[in-house]
Amino acid sequence: MGVKNIERLIEERQKIEPIDPAELTLEEKVVEIRRTTRVVEGGRRFSFSTLAVVGDRNGHVGFGHGKANEVPPSIAKAIADAKKHLIRVPLIEGTIPHDVIGKYESAVVLLKPARKGTGVVAGGPVRPVLELLGVTDILTKIIGRTTNPHNTVRAVFDALLQIRSPEQVASIRGVDEEKIRKNYRIYASSPIVK
Repeated sequence: MGVKNIERLIEERQKIEPIDPAELTLEEKVVEIRRTTRVVEGGRRFSFSTLAVVGDRNGHVGFGHGKANEVPPSIAKAIADAKKHLIRVPLIEGTIPHDVIGKYESAVVLLKPARKGTGVVAGGPVRPVLELLGVTDILTKIIGRTTNPHNTVRAVFDALLQIRSPEQVASIRGVDEEKIRKNYRIYASSPIVK
């Protein structure tokens, strides 16, 4: 079957609904910096690989990867790459509209909407993606066999690409949009019962 290319899926989404990073006020977070070594005849050559996430905390988020011989250029390359891979995700009152599972290689991530006051229940590389997206209440779980940050971030983006807005769901089902939006709001806005 082969492995999904998340970058290609994002590029196809951008052809349909283009996003201009210059119009957004983007924040950046570095998820991971790895030092890699190549052994050559004269000794070892070190280089750095960086995974970064950018987002405007208002429904737009992207990730990128950069490599360089020093840390600052690799971070700059990763941020520039992340700005090329921005997506827009529909949010309802600080949470996602519905449950979704994202997969990339052996990384599997579950995202579930949560009630107001829950907070971002996420760990590792999932948290910076959701915080920069603008999610304030969500439940997540890494249920795959790996916790590799590169694969986990791609699994999160696979899940985010599957999220449908109430308008899209209403048009697919042939139901009134306000009915679907009302169902989503009931779950998102009800207080936590203690």
